[in-house]
Parts: sequence; structure tokens; C-alpha cells
Amino acid sequence: MSAVALGLIPFPVLAQVQTPAGSAILQGTVRDSQGNPLKAAAVYLQAENGKSQTVTSQADGAYRFRALPDGSYTVRAELVGCGEARFGPVTLTPGEVKTIDLTLASAASPADKDAAAPMPAFFDEPQFTVASVTDPTNLGGHGSDTVTRTKESLAKEVVSLGTGPSADQHPVPSSSPQEKKMREAAEREPHDFEANRRIGHLLTAEEKPVDALPYLEAAARLRPDDYGTSYDLALAYSSTGQYQLAAARLRSLLAGGSLSEHNQAETHHLLGDAEERLGDSLAAVHDYQRAAELAPGESTYFDWGAELLIHRATEPAIEVFTKGNHLFPGSVRMLVGLGVAWYARGSYDQAAKRLCQASDLNPGDANPYLFLGKLQLVDKAPSADSAERLARFARLQPQNPLANYYYSVSLWKQRKSPRDNANMPLMVSLLEKAVRLDPKLSAGYLQLGIVYSDQGAFPQAVAAYQSAISADPGMAEAHYRLAQVYRRQGENLEAEKELQLYEQASRQASELADRQRHEIQQFVYTLQGRPVTSPAK
Repeated sequence: MSAVALGLIPFPVLAQVQTPAGSAILQGTVRDSQGNPLKAAAVYLQAENGKSQTVTSQADGAYRFRALPDGSYTVRAELVGCGEARFGPVTLTPGEVKTIDLTLASAASPADKDAAAPMPAFFDEPQFTVASVTDPTNLGGHGSDTVTRTKESLAKEVVSLGTGPSADQHPVPSSSPQEKKMREAAEREPHDFEANRRIGHLLTAEEKPVDALPYLEAAARLRPDDYGTSYDLALAYSSTGQYQLAAARLRSLLAGGSLSEHNQAETHHLLGDAEERLGDSLAAVHDYQRAAELAPGESTYFDWGAELLIHRATEPAIEVFTKGNHLFPGSVRMLVGLGVAWYARGSYDQAAKRLCQASDLNPGDANPYLFLGKLQLVDKAPSADSAERLARFARLQPQNPLANYYYSVSLWKQRKSPRDNANMPLMVSLLEKAVRLDPKLSAGYLQLGIVYSDQGAFPQAVAAYQSAISADPGMAEAHYRLAQVYRRQGENLEAEKELQLYEQASRQASELADRQRHEIQQFVYTLQGRPVTSPAK
């Protein structure tokens, strides 16, 4: 059961926000069946073209999606133990501010009760304990470079799914009448706690942490024991790169011992963010874990799993993402994280299976396809299921250069033999379209060169490899393949120059990878009572 209230009058504080020209705002509150605001509820917005966004409700239950193009949308909210609410489709017009309040009710059908029933923070005890960190340079030096770099690259991209751009990251003009009124009130009464708290909270919600800081600091001095003010202040510190101050504020909150479980969870979660930025990854992972245990939400589980994955604790990451998928079967990024964790563990089949499942959850979301596409680059024979999904990607998003590129690579890898040219015209057409859509797509030019070279069209191959190098001078493989073509054409001097550039680019890429690898501490953990570290193969 769920209830939805739809109106055109925004709720307090956010009421006077203006939208950028030509865009719309969709906002509202998430509440339980008793009318109480719900914090940390996941709110999903899906456009008619399949693109989706996710935000988390604030302490007062408020959520907002900004800078939306006009069109039709469906909005859904969920929180473990409170059920789900859904509304849509709803049409937004340019400049419109529309409010949809969502009520999550626990009363439901027997099936729904099972899905929404409160469950323990971890439905069984974790089978691992992160105990320490170690120097990550013992991962085999430059060996197995392609696979190792791919694992590391995909892990970083999984982390970015939790921190990437969202609707809430679009700046809101400072000319809001509500904001102006609140600023004036705080300036008239600089010792008024409520005046400072209100404007500080509004500016924090509007992604203006620099402006929010003086008001929040004043409010915190006036009432040091107010949780909302202290949390907003820590968030503003973190948003402005003052992680030491953020961490100190959050630890002070936790030391008080009077926070609710929800408040403890969001405090641990933000503290984990700050500690990771400060280089204390061991403390960060424990705070992410505590946040997930206290408030088992989609975002807390995902960030816990991503933290484990980026620090090469693959078995624990698989466990967390698996449990997260069990709790939140509709989360695309949870399945993506699980797929990448399996790949890092060395199982391409499991990885491809999970990424295919993720693409099926929301066929319009490009992320699962992009991860599938990268996996196939290092796999000799991608699965038929992966190939089918990449074909769908190109069909659903024909103007996406990467969709065309990855589909072409998939066709190339499906050839039965070097003489199998049945799909050659389609492969070339897809690649030419990809680089036309994105002239900086060096990988597209590289693949074009490979196809042309295989067909003996060496002048076209040379041109394609040169375009790849122009787009990315550090692309070692393009230099190497261009050298081979020059050599076959008898241009030995040019071939030698390209080989030297290849060696230089390879050395620089390896040095960069080693530096980046060294910057990321590797977790040492115990798994079922046995101390292990993640494999680096």
C-alpha cells in the first residue's frame, strides 16, 4: 500500500526555488503511514526515454530533482521496513515546479509484507572482517597489465556510480526570494539560532556549502547539541574539502551517545566519506559497514560494497553486493557492482551474467552496457547473452557513440574465423558512426584500424591509427599497430619511430598505473577465520 499527494505548491523552505531557464523541478516529501518524515529513503525518477536518477530523502523527508527537461516521468520511493510508493507517469513542462508527496505504508498484501517487513541490518552475520591495510605494490609489478588495469578501472567506475552527477548537483540561482528573505533575517538577528539554522539548511540543500558555512557555524555555536545543525555543518565542511573539520564534528556527534539509529547511520556514512578522503580507508570501511547495519538502505549497502571493491577485498565485496541485491532487487548499480566484483575475482561468466541482469532491470540505463562493453575488450569470446545486450544498447541508443563502438567490437569478436566477413560492412558502418558522433573516441579509430588492417586495406588502416593517436597521443596500442602496418608497407623508418613512441607510451602508462595503485591501500581481511587478501590476477 502506498499513498501519493500531488500538487503544484511546494513544501516549506523549498517553496521559492527558481529553476534554470527551460527546466523543471520535481520535489516532495517521503513519509510513513503515520505522517512522519522518512530519512534516507531512496527516491528513483525514470524518464520516458529510460534514463533514471536517484536521490535520498533528507532528515525532514524532503527530496528534489532539479534541472529536468520537459517530458513524462515516473517517481518511486522505497525504504526497508516501510514499503514502497510509486506515482506516474507525470508530465513536466519547462519552468514548472511540481510536488509529489509519497507515503510509504507497511500494510500490504502478504507478498508485499514479506518484501517490506523489517529485517535485520545484515540477514546473516558477515563472513569476513577487515582487519588492516597493506602496501598494494605487491600486486605483481607490470605483469598481466591489461587484465589488472581493467579490474582497477572498472572498480573505480563502480565507485563513481555512487558519487557521480545527480539532479541535486545543478546550482540553483541565488536570487530565490525565499533565500533572500532568510539571509536578511539572519543578518538582522545574528544571535537567533533558528534564523541561522534555516538559511544554513537551505543553502546546504541547494548545494551552496561555502555560503552555508558561516550561518551553520553560528547556529552550532548557539546550540551545540542540535543534531541537524551539526550534521549540516559537517556536510558543508566535507563539501568544501575540509575533511578534518567534518570528521571531528561527526565523531563528536557519535560520542554523544544520544542519536537515533537513523541519525547514527547517516553520521557514520558521512564520516566514512571524510575518512576515505583523509586516507584512513580502514576506518572508512568500518563506518560504511556500521551505516549499513544501522540503516540497511540501497545507498549504504552500495557504498560499503564499493569501498571494499576499490581496496581489492573482492570476496567481501561479492558478499555485500549479493546481500544488497537480495534486499534491493531493483537496484541497477548493485548488480553492476556485483558483476565487477565477480570479474575482479576472476569469474567472467558470473560478471557477464550480473551485468546482463542489470541491463534487463532498466534497458534504458547505459551503465550496465558500458561495463559489459569494457569486459568484452579483455575477453576472447564474449557470451551470447552479452552480445545480445550490446546489440540492444545500439538499438535503443543509436546516437550514443559508445553503443555503436561496443556493438561493433562484439560483432568482431563473434567471428567464427579470420575469414568470416559476413558482418564486415555493419562493423565498419558502426565504427564510422561512432567516431562521427565523437571525434575524440580514440578506441573507435583504433578498432577501425584493426578492421581495415585485417582486410588488407592498409592506407585506410594507417589513417585510422593516425586519427586514434591524434585523439589520444598516449594510446600505446595504436602506435604499435601503426608500426606493424608501416613495416608491412616497407616504411621501416616510420615503423621504428612508432615503435619508440609505443615503448614510451607503454612505460608512461605502466608508471601511472603503478602510482595510482600505490595510492590505494589494499585491505587485509579474514574470511571464515582464514586471513587472506584479494587476488591480484
